[in-house]
Amino acid sequence: MKLGYIDYLNCYPFYYQMFEGAPPAGVEVVPGYPSELNRMMAEEKLDMSPVSAAMYPELADRVLLLPDFCLSSVGYVHSVILSSNMPIEDLDKKRIGLTSASKTSVIILKILLSRYYRIEPRYVPTAPNPSLKDAGVDAALIIGNEAMMGEMAPYTYDLGDLWMRKTNHPVVFAVFAVNKRLLEKNSAVVAAVVESYRKSLVLLAEKRETVIRRAAERYPLVHYDIDAYYRVLKYNFTPSLREAFSFYLQSAAEMGLLKKTAGEAFLGPLKE
Repeated sequence: MKLGYIDYLNCYPFYYQMFEGAPPAGVEVVPGYPSELNRMMAEEKLDMSPVSAAMYPELADRVLLLPDFCLSSVGYVHSVILSSNMPIEDLDKKRIGLTSASKTSVIILKILLSRYYRIEPRYVPTAPNPSLKDAGVDAALIIGNEAMMGEMAPYTYDLGDLWMRKTNHPVVFAVFAVNKRLLEKNSAVVAAVVESYRKSLVLLAEKRETVIRRAAERYPLVHYDIDAYYRVLKYNFTPSLREAFSFYLQSAAEMGLLKKTAGEAFLGPLKE
């Protein structure tokens, strides 16, 4: 079974048990940017993976969501930012670079600017960590480790904070999906991965300093307070976060940015 891994600091706590010990038998961990994992899930080159929240409507017919886990923030997230040379209100008709690394945050930005700021910029694709000058843009969306590594422009907006203030909802950036066909073949492997995730989050609570030190060693270019970052992130898919996820999907569908879904389908109890 091929299991995706978002190769960012934010996803590391879920995989601590696998990286420091070993993956469950029969599991190959495949690291990549969120967009890469999304594509591989769509092409069925992965059996199970965290995927961008925005990817769910495209996969809804073929996957189930793990009911207990997500990657979310309530307010500031610190790793999903709009870096701009001018105030956000002045970006109408300006060029905004959109990172190729993710999809959820791109749609969050488009909803915020159109629905809440009433502006319509020109969007252009950029690399994951663009220079505003070199990319020829007035602002750029930057996510993940790159958002915590580069020099910032004069104006920096945290999309988790903006989304919370404008919609009163937190942001669910990623959910965990498993291909239904894998469940038909071997639900025991899925159960083992779920248990590994669960143990890893327990270790994040019980051996926090060790987990943080190992995360820093894995991502040495990230000069950031990892302890504070891990306190901002939310890993448990609580009822309020599920509600926020539904709100996001509905808002995106209303604007024609995502397909409309009939609702979210979650994985039930597994045989280990």
